[in-house]
Amino acid sequence: MINGVNMQVNIDKYIINALREDITSEDVTTNAVMPESKRGVAELICKQDGVVCGLDVFKRTFELIDDTAEFRTELKDGDEVKKGQLMGIIEGDIKAILSGERTALNYLQRMCGIATFTRELSKELEGSKTKLLDTRKTTPNMRPFEKYAVKVGGGYNHRYNLSDGVLIKDNHIGAAGSVKKAVEMAREYAPFVRKIEVEVENIDMLMEALEVKADIVMLDNMDNDTMKKAVDIVAGRAETECSGNVTKERLKEISKIGVDYVSCGALTHSAPIMDISLKNLRVL
Repeated sequence: MINGVNMQVNIDKYIINALREDITSEDVTTNAVMPESKRGVAELICKQDGVVCGLDVFKRTFELIDDTAEFRTELKDGDEVKKGQLMGIIEGDIKAILSGERTALNYLQRMCGIATFTRELSKELEGSKTKLLDTRKTTPNMRPFEKYAVKVGGGYNHRYNLSDGVLIKDNHIGAAGSVKKAVEMAREYAPFVRKIEVEVENIDMLMEALEVKADIVMLDNMDNDTMKKAVDIVAGRAETECSGNVTKERLKEISKIGVDYVSCGALTHSAPIMDISLKNLRVL
């Protein structure tokens, strides 16, 4: 399951499209070396330390090609693994194992990488009230997998998409004419249950956002001194989010300033994959 929803309904379409991308008509190499179906197994081996994420997606990829496929593992998403560790065993039609290997690993490596990177950054905020958020800077058609991986790694999800919340950014302000006008228009249009967040780049914009009672202010690309001044001015009248130029090295200092949230696009757009291999394939 991902985000508590039925995976076959919500996730299968993404995996099927990925498989179609890799197999347009046939797997020529597999059909050449394995003309007949035979049952076999292969070992999933971790080649570096990290956090596990995406085991159900890995398993489901093979099930969509071979409904007899079985994936056996003692791990669960969120567990930490070490280099050289056996993560699990996939059993099924060898043709399916060979054809699905790359797609299944692409998902698993990407999701493990994001979860690992998120946990690394989350540790910098331990002991503080500041929560680490992801963004919409995700790989096209990978958002549900990548945002799930952030949660597994210990982070939190910002809005899922443009339909999920009101976030007034610089270009929205430019289109509306001012912070005040943009907030007033959003409050008039959006359901009353929706919070309104406004991106501000300086103290003047912050004051305007507070004047019209924005629910959340995003302190965008501010240096630490300006951010501290902004948080002091807000004084609990709105929630605060730090965004822009967020690095691992800055996180401890940002948390000391006292912002409620810090959003980091790097969690999804810059996390390196985790090195994992499917090895030791054999016929049963």
